[in-house]
Amino acid sequence: MDYQKLYEQMRQIRAFEERLFALFAEGKLVGTTHASIGQEAIAVSVMANLEKRDIVWSNHRCHAHFLARTGDEQALLDELMGKDTGVCGGRGGSQHLCRDNFYTNGVLGSTAPVATGMALAEKKKGSGAIVTLFHGDGAFGEGTIYEALNMMALWELPVLIVVENNGYAQSTPLSKNLSGTFVDRAKGFGIEADSIKSNRVEELYPLFKQRVEQVRATSRPFLQEVVTYRLCPHSKGDDDRPQEEIDAWKAFDPLKEPS
Repeated sequence: MDYQKLYEQMRQIRAFEERLFALFAEGKLVGTTHASIGQEAIAVSVMANLEKRDIVWSNHRCHAHFLARTGDEQALLDELMGKDTGVCGGRGGSQHLCRDNFYTNGVLGSTAPVATGMALAEKKKGSGAIVTLFHGDGAFGEGTIYEALNMMALWELPVLIVVENNGYAQSTPLSKNLSGTFVDRAKGFGIEADSIKSNRVEELYPLFKQRVEQVRATSRPFLQEVVTYRLCPHSKGDDDRPQEEIDAWKAFDPLKEPS
């Protein structure tokens, strides 16, 4: 793998999202947006291992996933500006994108049942495609997640569940929002699961290579938690996390290449 290419992708995503915040401040964009600043390594590591036939379901924090999948900054920016030349003709906005087996929805947990159904369809067709389902830690407060996990396990569906655990559900710390662990919750359904704390593409790319190959070969779900951190507010300006905590995580910025 050419890791320099992955770093270039991460820098592209970072520059794009930082510019979005500036455009909002200038009044050139309206509404809201959810950036993945600090979490870019997950997006590029997953997408670099997927094939065109594979399906991706993202969430409200979807820009990094979309750009890592397509690289089309202009279409995404046009979508956020409500232009006809946007990804969805300017109708989907920041959280609802659809292009070439890539889908997003801003309603937490809502994508899990749909991804389950798509995985079932691909399995019945014998396409060899897998479904990758992105969730944040906050989505696991939604019951639909657990209904979907049950069906994935019961029907042995090729779904890679990627949990981007940045420690907060908007402003609520994980310690006040979730009992137990994501790994144990998945294992409760008989789903194999693993957790890693990392922002490094050198670790995440080979990890997701293994996960994608396993899901494709076994046609069974796998949940991979990545403990990470967003170095930006939940949306445009609502950030009440301790500054010392943010500063500590800056040392693990994924754009800092190893010396």
